[in-house]
Amino acid sequence: MVPPRTPEISDESRRRDLRRMKVVATGLLAVAALGYALTLHAQGWLGFVNAACEAAMVGAAADWFAVTALFRHPLGLPIPHTALIPTRKDALGRSLQDFVATNFLAPDVVRGRVAAIGVGRRAGVWLADPPHAERVAGEIAGVGRGLLRLMEDERVVPVLEHVVLRPMLARPWAEPGGRLLERVVGDGAHHRLVDAAADELYTWLLHHEDVVASLVRDRAPAWTPSWVDERVANRAYLEALRWAGDIRTDPRHRVRVALDDVLVRLAKDLQSDPAMQERALAFQQRVLDSSAVREAVEALWKAARVVLEESTRDEGSDLRRRLTAGVSSFGRRLADDQGLQETVDRYAQDAAGYLVTSYRDEVATVISETIERWDGREASRRIELHVGRDLQFIRINGTVVGGLVGVLIHTATVLAG
Repeated sequence: MVPPRTPEISDESRRRDLRRMKVVATGLLAVAALGYALTLHAQGWLGFVNAACEAAMVGAAADWFAVTALFRHPLGLPIPHTALIPTRKDALGRSLQDFVATNFLAPDVVRGRVAAIGVGRRAGVWLADPPHAERVAGEIAGVGRGLLRLMEDERVVPVLEHVVLRPMLARPWAEPGGRLLERVVGDGAHHRLVDAAADELYTWLLHHEDVVASLVRDRAPAWTPSWVDERVANRAYLEALRWAGDIRTDPRHRVRVALDDVLVRLAKDLQSDPAMQERALAFQQRVLDSSAVREAVEALWKAARVVLEESTRDEGSDLRRRLTAGVSSFGRRLADDQGLQETVDRYAQDAAGYLVTSYRDEVATVISETIERWDGREASRRIELHVGRDLQFIRINGTVVGGLVGVLIHTATVLAG
């Protein structure tokens, strides 16, 4: 593999090319001067050669002066309006700044360029590619992980407590809670929860006969015989198991009905009973004043942060997979939906136009400020190194064109005589 060219090698190559072109241009001037000297006062066809060489010298000298005057004083003479780059670089920088700001950073120009790019379609095709979707998802996960690390527990927990939890519990929730509870009970939405609780109770009793029997025996009087305690404990267990089974299988069991009645009365009291509303508000206040609330919020936040950090770090986590799938899905939709593409393109154009309108002066100022920091001679040397080779063609063309013009003038003179 060929190593990349270093700036020193590149500058040396430019310097060598510049010297070679200067030699060629100066050589043509020397040839013209020699031809002029050899054909001085000549007649016939040599007169045409003499006229061509004379005009070629004039053209070469004039273009040498013009090219040299850009970078330095010709022959070291302080001729006005020469050495333009080192002496007027600041003014040239400001002019270049105005030119770029007016013609390149114009809102219409930038919006037209963004519209021609087709940001929406290109972005959609790029995002739809699975490796690109994975990359974007990884970047999003990395940003999220960085934000989580910046969010210190000592600062986040008070914010969650005072901005979220306290305002939420400070307002009276009795009446809205009563309406919500009334709707839940009316729709029977709580029945599934009751079913789940009954199933859990029955399953627990089914596998913990020894625990129930032990509780009954421990609370029996000391004077009863042990065999009596044993029979009572077994009977109590069987009755409890049967009772739990009945609740589990009978939708109209009196326990279920009683629970519905209690919830209905509670819903009505929360909406209309001032005493119940006062008790609910007092309960909210006790919750707010409890230190356990802050500890619970802190524990919840720490657990959530750990889970999120692990999920964003693990490429095989469900969060990363869902994020990747979401990015890819959005990319496919954007690539196929022309209406969505037009929306994205419009937003991109508006954003580009706004940025250019608001900040083009600041962006363009970089040009003039950078040029002002340059040393005049060093800037002249660097610019000549990069463009001086091409400027030598002006000298060469001036020599050739001057010679042709000289032939034409001499021809016209001969014909006129």
